[in-house]
Amino acid sequence: MKVLGPDHPITITPEPRRVRVTVAGTVVAETRHALQLAEAHYPPVYYVPRHDMQAAFFVPSSRTSHCPYKGEARYFDLVVAGTRRPDAVWSYEAPYPAVEEIREHVAFYPDRVDAIEVTD
Repeated sequence: MKVLGPDHPITITPEPRRVRVTVAGTVVAETRHALQLAEAHYPPVYYVPRHDMQAAFFVPSSRTSHCPYKGEARYFDLVVAGTRRPDAVWSYEAPYPAVEEIREHVAFYPDRVDAIEVTD
């Protein structure tokens, strides 16, 4: 585990606006309780609470990855109306203490879903 610092900052803030994720014309997640994670030089990522996702569309994938700052990630395919988006979603089931807030949340690759909309 690497320690967060000025060379690799991570900030997590509540996102009060509505975050809606769609695939094939279907809302797969929608919440007003998302977290925005800003990490180093990467674009911000919205983490949606699991209770605000439509679990029927999420199929566990065999893919995993490791982030030295956040921990082990597992992935999900999104399957909606015959459309499959492989490894479109990830989650940290047991995140490192510095990012504990993202436990029980999922995040989406913007290029593997149709839209991630953030509106008032």
